[in-house]
Formats: sequence, C-alpha cells, structure tokens
Amino acid sequence: MTFIAKPKVTHPSLPQNALGLTRRAYEGALSTLCAGCGHDSITAAIVEACWRLSLEPQNLVKLSGIGCSSKTTAYFVSGAHGFNAVHGRMPSIATGANAANRRLTYLGVSGDGDTLSIGLGQFCHAVRRNLDMLYLIENNGVYGLTKGQFSASADVGTRAKKGETNLQPPIDPVLLALDLGATFVARGFSGDKRQLVPLIEAGLKHRGFALIDVLSPCVTFNDHEGSTKSYAYTREHYEPAVFADFVPREAPILVDYAPGEAREVALHDGSRIVLRKTGSDYDPTDRAAAGAAVQSRMSCGEYLTGLIYLDPSEARAEFHQVNATPDEPLNALPYEQLSPGSQGLRKILSRYR
Repeated sequence: MTFIAKPKVTHPSLPQNALGLTRRAYEGALSTLCAGCGHDSITAAIVEACWRLSLEPQNLVKLSGIGCSSKTTAYFVSGAHGFNAVHGRMPSIATGANAANRRLTYLGVSGDGDTLSIGLGQFCHAVRRNLDMLYLIENNGVYGLTKGQFSASADVGTRAKKGETNLQPPIDPVLLALDLGATFVARGFSGDKRQLVPLIEAGLKHRGFALIDVLSPCVTFNDHEGSTKSYAYTREHYEPAVFADFVPREAPILVDYAPGEAREVALHDGSRIVLRKTGSDYDPTDRAAAGAAVQSRMSCGEYLTGLIYLDPSEARAEFHQVNATPDEPLNALPYEQLSPGSQGLRKILSRYR
C-alpha cells in the first residue's frame, strides 16, 4: 500500500495545545478514499480530539483490520505506533499489545464488516474482557473494498448497487455492546463533528472498553440499478483499453442540531436517515433504559446518537485488574522476572494439577 505524505508546512500562527503541538502534528498521510467519504470526516474528528487532549503521539497505539475503514489509521497521528491486522483480528492484537504495555493509549478503528461479520467473535471477547481501549466502528452498511455487498449492519429493505434488496435483519453494535456489558457505549454521525469530537475524547479517556459506532455514508456504492449513468451499467457496456475508474466528487455531509432534537439527513444517493440526539434529561447510567431507548428510536426509524451508556460505578474490573498484571508494563520487566527458570516453572505448573 502506497501512502502519500502531506507537506510539512506549518503556519507560525497555528494554535498549539498543552504540548506546544499544532493540529498538523496529529495528521497522517493524504487520504486515498473517495472524495466526500464520511470516513475522512471521522479522521478529522480523531485529529481534533487527540490535539485537544494533548496526547503525546508516541504514546498512542492505532490498530485496524481490513477494509476502507481500516485504511484510515494511516491518515492520522503519523507519529503513533500502528498495526494493521488481518481481517477481523484487530481485537487480538489490541489485547496482546495492551497486556504488554498498559501505559499507552489504544485506539482501534474498524468497519461494520470487519467487526460484525468475520470479526464478530473477537469483538465480543474484547468487550467481555473490558479491554482498555477505544473501539471505533466506521459503519456504512456495505463492503466498499469488494464493491458494495451488504454488510451485517445493513438495514432490512436496503437496496444494493445492483438493485437487490437486503432481507436479513441487521446486527446493531450498540445493542450488542450493551448486552455484553460494555461500560462506555456511544453512537455518532460522521457529519456531526461537534458531537463526535467530544465523544472520541471521552472514549480515549475512559478506563475500560469504549465503543463508538459512527454512521458514515459511502459515496461510491449508493447508486441504483436502472440508470444508464450508473457504475454497473457503464462497466457492462464499455471496452476499456486500460483499467481506469472514476468516482464523482461529493461534498461531505454535515449536520448541526441541538440536544433532544431529531434531524433528517439526506445521503448522497438521495436516501434519508433520521438522527435523534440524546437530550439533557437523558440518563446514560441506566443500562436497561439505554437499550430500550435505542430500540424505541429504531422502531420510529431513528438512530439515537450521543453518549448512550456509561457505567458510573467503575465496579467492574478492567482487563489488568482481572488478570492481576503488575503496574510495570510487561515489556519493561527484566528478563530475570519474566523467565522464572525450570524450578519456578514447575512450581507454577503444579498449581494447575
């Protein structure tokens, strides 16, 4: 994969955070995603959140799997540690890295296919273990890299690029995380930066597993069958001399609405979704009420956005507490402590006989 570096030109008057760094220090390579892709808006929100929190770039670990969403880790905080795992296996890598060094900040970026299909089991166990990380799903309902098939989050009745209608019920990652006992659950929209940035900040600071499901429209695979100007029709009726493709430029979708209000958002293909922001009287500390609120809004054709659930008690043990790991990161312990020797190993093994 080829990455295009951004020019390192910084205007002297750019604002700085507590570390003396500008937002440019939290950027990455130039995006190769389609113009107008919601994922780029999420990248911008991550850059803003990391800058506001004054995170030291070298103390951030960004992890991903496979998919359009998983490419985006290349587009922010170039000075961070990064690991691009195989499809659906990002949580395992995050677990191992977290076990080795608990002092770093872990941010996993995944997609609806990477999380809810091939990676569903891994995702569930990361939630169950209350792994200390922010897990961000860039959710567009299709497989973009493999040309727009339905993902497990596609709603019933959704029409695909070739015109077929999805008849399978979706897996809602918010409801799933609530059922599994996640201690921080949120949903956002890529075009609502005002809401998304503070959610990312809160998720990065949360101790334990934090999930943010971000609805992020795909601009390429929302065209419909029957149009002679559609991608499908064109590819069936032309003989290219060389392989080439063209994606029309679209403007990012942006919204701004008050807490408690609902807003209908028109997507690039002309379809519409309705977002409802949690109100000032919403109680995010009631798990049962949170699940009921999400389902109630879904029955009305609305997506509830905002901080949906937060466990205020912190009574549930975090990954390192459950496993009684030392305060010192494992990768900082001397070899003599990590290797107990043959006698020490026999003593450890005898406890399991």
